[in-house]
Amino acid sequence: MTDPVRPTVGLLHPGDMGAAVGAQLTTRGVRTLWVSEGRGAATRSRAREAGLVEVPRPADLAECGVILSVCPPAFAAEVAGMVADTAFRGVYLDANAISPRHTQQVEERFGDRATVVDGGIVGPPPRREGVARLYLSGARAPEVAGLFEGTFLEPVVLDGPVGRASALKLAFAAYNKLTYALAAQSYALAERYGVGEQLRELAGAKLAGTPLGQPAGIVSAGQRAWRWEGEMAEIADACVDSGLPPDLLRAAEALFARWSAHRDDPRVSVEQLLASLSDG
Repeated sequence: MTDPVRPTVGLLHPGDMGAAVGAQLTTRGVRTLWVSEGRGAATRSRAREAGLVEVPRPADLAECGVILSVCPPAFAAEVAGMVADTAFRGVYLDANAISPRHTQQVEERFGDRATVVDGGIVGPPPRREGVARLYLSGARAPEVAGLFEGTFLEPVVLDGPVGRASALKLAFAAYNKLTYALAAQSYALAERYGVGEQLRELAGAKLAGTPLGQPAGIVSAGQRAWRWEGEMAEIADACVDSGLPPDLLRAAEALFARWSAHRDDPRVSVEQLLASLSDG
C-alpha cells in the first residue's frame, strides 16, 4: 500500500509547542512552512531545528493544503483573521486553547472559503511517545489526523462539529491547571504562617502524586503562566456560555497573571513564585 498524498502544511507559529508539532510533520516528510515576518532569533532557531521551510509573509501560505495555528489563546482570533484575509482555500486547523464559541467564530470568519478543523493539544510538546494527544473535530478532522498518524502526537478524532475538541481540551485543562494554582496558594499561605516545611511533609505523605505533593512542579507552571492566564480566561468564557460559574477560573487567571514577569525564566524558583502571590 502506498502512503497517502501529504499536502504542504503551513505552521503559525513555531513556539515551543508549535515547533515540536512541526517537527513531527517534517520527520514524516511533510513539507512544512513557517512565516518569518516579525519573528525573532529564538523562533528562527526553533524553526530551523524542526526542519521548517521559511517564507516571508502569511500570503505565501495560500497554496498550502493545511494551515496549523498554534499560538497563545489571546492571539488565536488575530492569527485566524490574518489567514482568512489571504487567498488560502484549504483546511485551517485551529489548535489553540480557546472556547468552543470562539472556535465557532473562527469557522464563521472563514465562511465557505476554507474548512476549519477544531484541535486541542493535550500534554507537553511531543518529543517522545505517549505524552501528547491531538483531539480533532469537524468535517475534515480525519484528513488532518492522517497527517499525524505514527508520530509522537497521537491524533484522536471526535464525532461532531467544530467546538467539540476545544471543549474537551478546556475541560481537562480546567482541572489540571487549577491544581497548580491551588498548590501555589496553599504553599504561599503555609509559608506566611511559618509551616511551609510541615505542609511539604504532609502533602508528600498524603498527596504524593499531586502538585501539592510535588511542589517543584510549581516552577514549570510559573514559567508557562503567561499562556495559562489566557487559557483560564477562555475556560471562564466557556463556563459562562454553559451557564456554569466562572469564579474559580477567574481567580486562577488572576493568580497566573502575578507570574507574568517570570515568562520562560529558567532561573525562577518556587520561593520567588510564592512571593509573587503576596500583596505585601
